[in-house]
Amino acid sequence: MLLHNKKKDALVEVLDLVALIDPNQREISGQVQSGQEEQDPEPTLKADLIFPSGENLPRCWVDADYRTS
Repeated sequence: MLLHNKKKDALVEVLDLVALIDPNQREISGQVQSGQEEQDPEPTLKADLIFPSGENLPRCWVDADYRTS
């Protein structure tokens, strides 16, 4: 799955989808998609990620207490 990193203005390939949807995980492992060579995986804060369409990630993916507020 590809997401957009707002701070780096680059696409990131998410390597661990389980971590992406786990609201208790603040970071995911991903590869920045730039240039022609495969980039090394690096941790990325989920708070910096949005969908390529510009939509935010679902709140239940980033906030473990989404039901209480």
